[in-house]
Amino acid sequence: MEKGIKWLSTTVITILVLFLLVAKWGANIYVDWLWFKSLGYGSTFITIIVSEIGLRTLVGLTTFVFIFINLMLTRRPVLQSISNRQVNKTDDDVITIYESPLNKYVTPRLLTMLYLAISIALGIFVSTAVTGDWVILQKYLNSTVFGITDPIFNKDIGTYVFNLPFYQFLYRLLTWFIFLAAFTITIVYFLAEASNEGFSRLFNSTAARLHLSFLAALFFIVRAWGYRLEQYMLLYSGNGVTFGPGYTDVHARLLAYKALFFIALFIALIIIINLFMRRFKLILYSIGALFLASIVLGSLYPTLIQNLIVKPNELNKESPYIANSIKYTRMAYNLNQMETKRFPAGQVLSNADIENNRDTVNNIRLWDWRPLQETYQQLQEIRPYYELKNIDIDRYSINGEYRQVMLAARELDQAQLPDTAKTWINQRLKYTHGHGITMNPVNKMTSEGLPELFIKNIPPSSTVNLNVTRPEIYFGELTNNYVLVNTKAEEFDYPVGTENAYTTYEGKSGVPINGLLRKAIFALAFNDYKMLLASDLKNDSQILYYRNIQERVPKLAPFLNYDGDPYIVLDDAGVLHWMWDAYTTTNMYPYSEPFKGGYNYIRNSVKVVVNAYTGQVDFYIADAKDPIIQAYIKIFPSVFKPLSDMPEDLKRHIRYPEDIFNIQAEKYAVYHMTNTEVLYNQEDKWNIPTEKHYDEEVVMESYYNIIRLPESEKAEYVLILPFTPNNKTNMIGWMAARCDEPNYGELIVYEFPKQELVYGPMQIEARIDQDTVISQQLTLWNQRGSSVIRGNLLVIPVMDALLYVEPLYLQSEQSRMPELRRVIVAHNDRIVMEPTLDIALNKIFGTAINDTTPDNQQQPDTNEPPMMTINDLIKTANNLYNKAQSKLQNGDWAGYGEAINKLKETLNDLSAKAE
Repeated sequence: MEKGIKWLSTTVITILVLFLLVAKWGANIYVDWLWFKSLGYGSTFITIIVSEIGLRTLVGLTTFVFIFINLMLTRRPVLQSISNRQVNKTDDDVITIYESPLNKYVTPRLLTMLYLAISIALGIFVSTAVTGDWVILQKYLNSTVFGITDPIFNKDIGTYVFNLPFYQFLYRLLTWFIFLAAFTITIVYFLAEASNEGFSRLFNSTAARLHLSFLAALFFIVRAWGYRLEQYMLLYSGNGVTFGPGYTDVHARLLAYKALFFIALFIALIIIINLFMRRFKLILYSIGALFLASIVLGSLYPTLIQNLIVKPNELNKESPYIANSIKYTRMAYNLNQMETKRFPAGQVLSNADIENNRDTVNNIRLWDWRPLQETYQQLQEIRPYYELKNIDIDRYSINGEYRQVMLAARELDQAQLPDTAKTWINQRLKYTHGHGITMNPVNKMTSEGLPELFIKNIPPSSTVNLNVTRPEIYFGELTNNYVLVNTKAEEFDYPVGTENAYTTYEGKSGVPINGLLRKAIFALAFNDYKMLLASDLKNDSQILYYRNIQERVPKLAPFLNYDGDPYIVLDDAGVLHWMWDAYTTTNMYPYSEPFKGGYNYIRNSVKVVVNAYTGQVDFYIADAKDPIIQAYIKIFPSVFKPLSDMPEDLKRHIRYPEDIFNIQAEKYAVYHMTNTEVLYNQEDKWNIPTEKHYDEEVVMESYYNIIRLPESEKAEYVLILPFTPNNKTNMIGWMAARCDEPNYGELIVYEFPKQELVYGPMQIEARIDQDTVISQQLTLWNQRGSSVIRGNLLVIPVMDALLYVEPLYLQSEQSRMPELRRVIVAHNDRIVMEPTLDIALNKIFGTAINDTTPDNQQQPDTNEPPMMTINDLIKTANNLYNKAQSKLQNGDWAGYGEAINKLKETLNDLSAKAE
């Protein structure tokens, strides 16, 4: 009775656990379906889920059938073996024969049920292993052509990108089937046949040997196909001088795979014939022969070819294959579309040149995003639970002027709420969203060295023609939890002094709660039983989930790769959007050298826009010529929109993304060498330069700037990165990606004359360190309770010359708020450090000082100093006095002394003017 109760309770618990697991799985699927449907991507969900479940079901059923058939083939010999097994006991010369106990328990029905259970378990195991591989199947079914053939097998590139991965997938599956079947039946035969002879009995069993021989024949047929596939994988060989097959691969390893293909088929034939001849030693000899052939043909022969034929005359033998690598790597990264131009670089600018290029000079970025982020945190986060996570760089038409700005979204991070405030109501119903953005021009600062803000505070206030009318950020980079909106509880909107302002979500893209049943499903899916007990929920309440855009977007399109930096955009109506670049990639482009991550082909084919308020996601095709995106369009016809459908006010903020630009720059540094001999000897290899940041040498980052390209009539938004020669620090050229229509996506490389010295970033950094005035001042600042932060060194092309600009920030030990205090400008043989960029330019070129220069900054000495009135001098004296008092309060004695000295000079000038 007690055993029966235990058995019953165990059964009930097991059934309950299984039910909960199935219910949890079903709830997750249903919740995902509701989410996809709410965004208008219901058909996408159907395609993904049908592809995923369909593939796993097909693979699971195939595994089950294959394993079960093989196990059932063992059924008769196993039952016969068990029935023939006897237990002999000798006692006083009397032999008694006992029937084996296995006869009593191992019945034909039980054995069939056991085989069925094993097959189901292995089917589930293999089907789980192919999770996510539905993309391989769909790309195979919807493959497109590239219109380019490889130079070895003369097949279209699409064959390798779409078909070959699917064939490899099938090959791996077939190999798995055979090995699992062989392992399983070996265990079965061993358990059935093992007796006094032990494991050796297995090899004496005719049934076992015949069965394993059949599987061995099947394996070698599949292995022959594997050798055929490995021929094509030579296109991704890393054995040669450059990536892709070299002389040895084509003339030795390819021959080896062809020979091994026929050898494997021949062995399979021998094994099949031997099923009738039953000379099993012949099988062992054949397998040994294949093993020996694979060593000789696959290893020894290529080694001999490489050492005896290739190495003595490597350049001559490898030249055609180096040329292939150059050609196909350049095509894979679009380097063959890059325009190359000459740039004199050594020219000297004049006063007039600077004035005629004010659209470039006035957009030189003086704010480095790293110290600016710390300053933003101190000035504009307002409350501990707000965070300005990432500083983005963009351009806007501000008061009729094309300006480059830096901005950040003010998101709400629930993890930063006080512990006492981390209640379920607060985290799910009240603290639901961030609020607004902060924006500043890249080149302006206040008299205190802080950024001059265009948009600031909560609610957002603007000093320019940009206004934020919908500041709430429900979807962003820090929105990691689900929230419930349109409830009886009001949502916290923003703080107002000691009080709070509240709001109610007005969007319609969330998923409605719709009663108790759906509420229960959500509670199960999110493991949150409190949702069932919440009295503030209504039937028309909505649940917003997958709110983090770095989870939201890839869930809709998991087959794309995404840039590392989504950025916030303010449209003309004052609504906030996230823009995010997406890439199509593959690691199967023949002869193309991979970049970090293993891929060897990349295109910026998609622009993603996410509404920060509603969470609506739109995918726009930026490169319709890309064959991979064409395949995805076939798979998901309702997902992608043409770029022409993007609203114009958003299209103005499209930019060439940094990730692909950096990859292309890295590849171009090598593959601008199109001459095989030059590349072989690495005679003209380029590097990405380094610069100083926080007094550490770091690799220079690519940077956006508004400049007027040499051949352009107006300033435009451009992404820039300089190059230096290998093992040298002078500059050899620079690369630019155009971001504005109608020239978006054009890549240009400007090459410098190789016979002239053009200073590289580290050479300018060295000149800064060697300048006695600058170095002494930096040393003094670093010793007076503050630290000097060296910002990005920017190389700015102006006409056919270069300007070098590096901002300096001071940060006191008591404050984490860096202040922009000096700007270093270098040009030709001159280098100066002044309080502002305008003053520095004036000192070098004698240009006019922009009237936006802070009033308390000292005017520079020029050959024709500007005439100052008594009122001007009085105003300057007041500003200098206030500055001195501010420095004194901050403990900046060096700054205080400098201000007092300038005040004394101003008072002397005032006295002389009064006389």
